This record gives sequence, C-alpha cells and structure tokens, in this order.
Amino acid sequence: MTEKRRSAFRLVAGLALVAALTLIVAECDAGIAKWFAGRGVTQNPLEYPLVAVVLGLVMNAVLRGTKSHAFVQQGIRTELFLKVGLILMAAGLNINVIMKQGAGGLIQALILVTCVFFFTWWLATRFGLPPQLKAVMACAISICGVSAAIAAAGAVMAKKKEITYVTALVIVTALPLMILMPWLAHVMGLSQTVAGAWFGGNIDTTAAVVGAGTLYGETAQQVASVVKMAQNALIGVAAFLLATYFVVKVERKPAERPSARVIWDRFPKFILGFVLVSVLASTGVLTGNAVTVLKALSKWAFAAAFLCIGLELSVRELGEMGWKPVVVYASATVFNTALALGAAWVIFGALHL
Repeated sequence: MTEKRRSAFRLVAGLALVAALTLIVAECDAGIAKWFAGRGVTQNPLEYPLVAVVLGLVMNAVLRGTKSHAFVQQGIRTELFLKVGLILMAAGLNINVIMKQGAGGLIQALILVTCVFFFTWWLATRFGLPPQLKAVMACAISICGVSAAIAAAGAVMAKKKEITYVTALVIVTALPLMILMPWLAHVMGLSQTVAGAWFGGNIDTTAAVVGAGTLYGETAQQVASVVKMAQNALIGVAAFLLATYFVVKVERKPAERPSARVIWDRFPKFILGFVLVSVLASTGVLTGNAVTVLKALSKWAFAAAFLCIGLELSVRELGEMGWKPVVVYASATVFNTALALGAAWVIFGALHL
C-alpha cells in the first residue's frame, strides 16, 4: 500500500470512529434526558457537550494506551466540525427577532462584549500571556465561548493547543454556571426578564444559556436566547478587528506596510458563511423547516467537535501552559458575571428596555 493510500485509509478510519462515537453521544444524551425527565427534571443538566468531551477523553486514553491514536489522528478534525457547526448555527440568528425584542439585548451585548473583552485583554497582559492566547480567551469570555474562540483563533493564527485550552475552560465553566445561576437568581428574587438577560450575558455557550433559561422559566429562556443571539452577531466584527490589529500592530515588522490583502488572507472565511446563513434566515429565504434542520445539523456538528476535543486533548501540553491562563479566565468570568448582573438589572429592570 502506497503512503497516499495509507493516509487516505487513516483519514477514513478516523472519520468513521468520530461518526460512530457521535452516534453514541446522541444516544447517551437522549438516555440521560429521559432519566432526568422521569424524575421531574424537564431540562437535562448534563448537556451534550459535556457527554461528548467525557466520551472523547475515555476513548483518547484507550487509543493512547493501545498506541493507535496516531492511526486515527487525521480524522480528528476539531476545527472543521466547529466551523461547520458555527455556520449552521447562524440559522438561528435571526436579526428580526433581536430587533423585535427591543434594543435592550443589543445594548447589553455591546456593553458586555466591549468591557469584558478589554478587561480580559488587560488582565492577560498583566499575567504575561501570549497575544494569540489573549485574543482567543478574550473573545471566548466576552462573546460566546467556543464559537468565538474558533473565529478569533483563525484571525490571529493561534496555536492548536491554545484553542483546546480555552475550549476546555469554557466547557468546565459553562455547565456549572447553567445550574448555579438559576438558583442564585431565585435567591436574589430576580424577575424572569432580568434573570434571562443575566444568563445570556454571562454563560459562554448557547446550549448552556438556553438550559439556564429553561430552568428559570419560559420568559427567562426567551430573553436569555435573544441576548446571547445579539452577542453571537458580533463574532464576525470581532474576527475582522482582531485580524486587522494583529496585521497592523502585533506582527508588523519594522518598515513593513500592511496591506488589505494580508488582512483578508488572515480573516477566517467561514465567518462569511455564518453571515450568509444568518441573512438568509432573517430575510425568510430559509423556511421554518429549513432552519429547524440546519439547527439540528449544527448540534450534530458541535457534538462531533466536542468529541474531537476530548480525543485530541493532551494533558501534557495543557500542563505546559501553566496556571496563569486559569487565573485570568476565572477572574474575567467573575468580572463578566458581576457586570452582566448589573447591566441586566439596569437595562431590563430599571429602564425596561
């Protein structure tokens, strides 16, 4: 067998493994949801990203223990599945819905994204983190977790281990917040509108945002989804600005004149697909059934992506990055939580926007 055929065989074998494991994730997710429903819990607190990552980690250990991880490595396409999932996810990003719900969600999104991004960037600078890691982490915390991290990574040419590191932090943080924040909202006596805006402004993954809103109430779920949707809409803007900043400022050599072509080359092209699908959904070109199908396919793509994160996670590489990124991420998350609560209370509580 020639080297080219061996490579193709390994690619197919890896993709087949990912497909089979993704089906297992779907079955596990359905089984877990049914188990909770039988006990009166309508919203599954163990969202599928966690199931996918755990299964990926288990299989990762098996593959490395049997010395067969390298054989399927070519089929572990984390970034590809994340990009596909992000493009398809845009079917649920309807600009008309955001505008109909009022300006509150958009105003809060602009405040939080701007303030949290620059706070995270400043803190990461103080701790001496690399520029690429700062960009990926700042986007993940301020906008929408993994999706924003992938967009930022493409714009700044971040290392694969930096993406994996931030993604792991997003998952570890978002799922506990999905359970904790509705409880805190009950303790503080927040209205469903204010609570939903708080959830949408703080929790870093869309699935966990919807989960938290569902646990608190129907209105909270709707508001949380709109606020998170407004933040998701800023992904493309952030990617373009980061690509421009890194070309003009961070990576510019002395006497070098940056060109628009270089910025275009750095811009993550999948963002254009994200924008296109969103426009088609917002203008009604995509029917309700088409949107439903695309959102379902997005969930499958994200499940495969989270599975691949577990499959390729290297404890050794993550350990080499040290404790500083964890401190920055945790501190920025606390800042985001407090600011999102204040903004939600003022915008949706006091001003009733």
